[in-house]
Amino acid sequence: MGWTLAFAAVAILFVLISGANDGATLIGLGLRFPRSPGWLIAALPLLVIFAAPYALGVEVARTFTERLANLGTGTGAAVFLAGVVTGVVVVAVLTGKGLPTSLTLAVIGGIAGAGLGAGLPVSWSGLVSVLVIGAAAPLVGLLLGLLLGASSRRVPSFRGMPRVVLGAHVLAYTAQCVAYAVNDGQKMIAVVSVAVGVARAGVGGVGPVEVPPVWMALLAGLFLVGALTSLTRVGERLGRGLVITRPLHIVSAETAATGAVLGSAALGSPVSMTQSITAGVVGVAASEGVRRVRWQGVVNMGTAWLVTLPSSMALACLAGLALRLV
Repeated sequence: MGWTLAFAAVAILFVLISGANDGATLIGLGLRFPRSPGWLIAALPLLVIFAAPYALGVEVARTFTERLANLGTGTGAAVFLAGVVTGVVVVAVLTGKGLPTSLTLAVIGGIAGAGLGAGLPVSWSGLVSVLVIGAAAPLVGLLLGLLLGASSRRVPSFRGMPRVVLGAHVLAYTAQCVAYAVNDGQKMIAVVSVAVGVARAGVGGVGPVEVPPVWMALLAGLFLVGALTSLTRVGERLGRGLVITRPLHIVSAETAATGAVLGSAALGSPVSMTQSITAGVVGVAASEGVRRVRWQGVVNMGTAWLVTLPSSMALACLAGLALRLV
């Protein structure tokens, strides 16, 4: 009973933090578009996150539970829990120091480090593959943002342009929500799936990824709650702390991030939607000149990303070692 409550508490907290970290960035950029339908911008992630696993699969969620370490043994669930908790702690500490970072990267490092410390086989090839793709995705988002931003300046103005651009924004934002649901958002599915498995069978190895509809509905609702709690803070960082965006630029940034994340999802590799959105926004702003980018904010985030993986791996390795000695 104690383990069941612990896993349930961690799963709930993790989904709330994911909403505050990823969801607020996703929704915040969408709401910066003039005359955006606020109810639709908030509702789309909720609906897509709920439906995507059943319509498009959970391949990326399986990466967290299967491709980083052999968690199918008797201690796999406890090791997974240690990795997730360590990842959350690292992100909380860095964010508290004003260095917003990638929760996805922290969890990847945490799971691999906990597995190593616990003496479980770690898939180094799988880990390297995930990290390479994860590092490439923001670069792709940056380049796409740069190209789309430059192209958007050549779009001629016409009478119905505001309405057309608003429609393009809704489409781009919807695609972005889908990209998040089939990629970065699936880390939540992995955590909730392990919690469900422990509730059903007790602590043991991590089984197949499976989340009942009732749990998925709860997941989507908690994600939205988390997003709304930090929407103002993240919106300010995206708008004033990083770059200044324009309507057509927002569409370009959304499209750039979507392309990068969907490409990674096709490879079954989790990447940070927050990183991809940030890269897309920076690329779009840079298309108007490097002075449009608030480079200090970019440097702060880059520094946090470089610190995140080794920190989460080292701390999780100690946690895994403690589990091994118990």
